[in-house]
Amino acid sequence: MSMAQITLTQSESQVIKTISLSNGKTQEEIVHEALEQFFLRYNTESRLAALRQARGLWQERQDLPDFSELRKSLTRL
Repeated sequence: MSMAQITLTQSESQVIKTISLSNGKTQEEIVHEALEQFFLRYNTESRLAALRQARGLWQERQDLPDFSELRKSLTRL
């Protein structure tokens, strides 16, 4: 694990202390949880942006099989 030093504003520091006291967790735990939520949201937004960008990518392709027919042919016996 690596260490990082950050500078917080007075209000950020106070909010972290308040959350820490009300949840019985250390300030470090609160910061780690906040970072985990941020990373999760960031990854989700990035994935969604990639999906939106890819939407319709193969829409005009004529060389692809008819997927509904392909699915029917692959049904289990």
